[in-house]
Amino acid sequence: MHKQVMDSGVAEVSAEDLMGAVEQLVRYVRRGTTAGGLSQAASSALNRLGREGPLRLSELARAENVSQPNMTQLITRMEKAGLARRTADASDGRGVLVEATDTGREVFRRRQTERARALQRLVGGLPEADQQAVRVALPALARAIRDQSPGQGPEAAS
Repeated sequence: MHKQVMDSGVAEVSAEDLMGAVEQLVRYVRRGTTAGGLSQAASSALNRLGREGPLRLSELARAENVSQPNMTQLITRMEKAGLARRTADASDGRGVLVEATDTGREVFRRRQTERARALQRLVGGLPEADQQAVRVALPALARAIRDQSPGQGPEAAS
């Protein structure tokens, strides 16, 4: 995956190389996250609830790209573990909101701390110039994702 650095000091890297690097980064950070002993699906749902707050079950399923029946089963397991709860949607009595419990929010915070430490260890082992590049590149990618219009994400390219 590593390419020869050109005279300009910028590596020639393909989209496939970048994707491979992102996948390795995600796997590395996930391996360093153990709080709560969660499955990848439960971790992802809890992360979303921790970041975004209560969501309708249907919205959570859509955001996590799973069927509503699968999300219902996942939330049932998370409820039994004390991580999430369902409540009536005050704006629509037919709707159900899912929210993280106090325990779920604590697990979310611990997992965020573990991930941050794993990333900090990884980046801290790089030469200073590479550390700076990561500190610029990762927030730029996050902004690009956040600023994307609906329908322009990776699923739109499929």
